[in-house]
Amino acid sequence: MEMGPPVLEVNGFIARVKLRRAKHKNRLQPEDLAGLREIFGQLTVNRDVRVVILQAEGDVFSAGFDLNELAAGNVGDAADGPGGFGAMVDAIERLPQPVIARCQGGVYGGATDMVLACDFRIGVTGMAAQMPAAAIGLHYYRSGIIRYASRLGVDNAKRMFLTAERLNGEELLKIGFLTRLVAPEALDETVDGLAARLAANAPLAVQGVKLALNELAGNRWNDEVFTGRAMTSLKSWDLKEGITAVQQKRAPNFKSV
Repeated sequence: MEMGPPVLEVNGFIARVKLRRAKHKNRLQPEDLAGLREIFGQLTVNRDVRVVILQAEGDVFSAGFDLNELAAGNVGDAADGPGGFGAMVDAIERLPQPVIARCQGGVYGGATDMVLACDFRIGVTGMAAQMPAAAIGLHYYRSGIIRYASRLGVDNAKRMFLTAERLNGEELLKIGFLTRLVAPEALDETVDGLAARLAANAPLAVQGVKLALNELAGNRWNDEVFTGRAMTSLKSWDLKEGITAVQQKRAPNFKSV
């Protein structure tokens, strides 16, 4: 298993972003954050990719930002947190394509925010997640707090942030941190099946509605932007194709991006 910075792999409509520091529990270094921002920037303008899968090698999804960097004083600021971590996670949330987090193991620290920025979060029995910021005296950055509250609700966000409690997979599913919880041997089938289903739907409609919902949840709603996206989709070839496919009882062949 090769160690190194995150990599991007694209196969047809589906892209995979892989964390590759399994030996160190996929702790993210400053150069990893820069590499991820570059990857997400490429995906934002890629008209061919319809689904993004965020995954990791090894037994732990990610232990978050490297604690040694924090100890060295790389604590960042109120907007972006240590190493510009918040800017990297915001780039995940802004991706037009739906993003699936493939959580094959534990999710800790800033990695919990990475996972919450994804649209679907598939975990496995036996995993756990923890936000230990308060236990080490770290005040979290702005967008992470907004994301936690909008995804989990204020009470569950307080539980994870203020208690620094370690939650198992069943509890993570209960509070909405996970979308689905499956046996480890069913993880790839579940993730790949969801990706295929998302990729088969009309990209303009999927991407427009995804962004609108995220903007609403993050209090960033803009009527003009919403109207522009919606009208582009309503005037698209994809809508005509979707209706025709239903009438002809066949699978649609969407192509507008």
